[in-house]
Amino acid sequence: MIIHRKAHRVLVSGITGKQGTFWTEKMIECGTCVVGGVNPKRAGETHIGVPVFASAADAMAKAPYDTAVMFIPPALAKPAALEAIASGVKLLVMLTEHIPAQDVMAVLLAARRAGTHVVGPNTAGLVTPGEGFVGIMPGHNPNIFRPGSVGVVSRSGSLGTLVCLNLTRAGIGQSAFIGIGGDPMIGTTTRDALIALDKDGRTEAVVLVGEIGGAMEESAAEYAAGMEKPVVAFIAGRASPPGKKMGHAGAIVTGTAGSYDSKRSALERAGVVVVDTPRDIPAALSRRLEGRAAREPRGSAVQAGR
Repeated sequence: MIIHRKAHRVLVSGITGKQGTFWTEKMIECGTCVVGGVNPKRAGETHIGVPVFASAADAMAKAPYDTAVMFIPPALAKPAALEAIASGVKLLVMLTEHIPAQDVMAVLLAARRAGTHVVGPNTAGLVTPGEGFVGIMPGHNPNIFRPGSVGVVSRSGSLGTLVCLNLTRAGIGQSAFIGIGGDPMIGTTTRDALIALDKDGRTEAVVLVGEIGGAMEESAAEYAAGMEKPVVAFIAGRASPPGKKMGHAGAIVTGTAGSYDSKRSALERAGVVVVDTPRDIPAALSRRLEGRAAREPRGSAVQAGR
């Protein structure tokens, strides 16, 4: 469910704000099925061609949806998220950063109990080139995203955009982009995203964009060790000093835990190719795909897709 599909029906909380309006227009332009938005003060209106509802529950009753995306300030994020979860949404994309930790914990607990998948907080969202996007990634820009067979996982939206731009310039399209978010507590981990892409029939290889801090990349490495699909990774923060927070709220290293060397070693032991810079990813990926195609029997799915 964390890979966006054209058939998914999307509700936008905070649709009438400046950012909500801009990105909803781009989502619709890109093919995303936006069925409505939420703003209690403007319920009953039509905004950029879609109805505005008083609540997530009202929207679910009148324009059923399976995905909700939030353009909501931190102080209001918890009630908006809990309302969407209570309405029965299957996937909640939380773009908001700086949400209080106790609020995030309450949302993730409610989501777990309800069976709702959460992406974020502090995520840039999801993109499936050729089908649509949900969030604030430039999924509408064909110079950055193009349909293909490489899945991309990233904590950082900006690094994820750079990686997809480099892939597209090299003629390598993407099957899906999953921005998991940069906060210390998030609903979808690097490993979760890796598993989703491994199970995705359209994905032939994966690019993993990680950062120092936490243990998500090490956990993902454990899963990657058993994957048949090739994985190429880039870890940001190689020159960062220990004990200092860098960039995202989760990017802090204590001793060797969460360090660049720890993550790189774990991934390389799992058979993942780790590159030094994002610009090295397309060449490394091409080599892995060519090597895999050479090992596949003639007429295999991988060879047929190239």
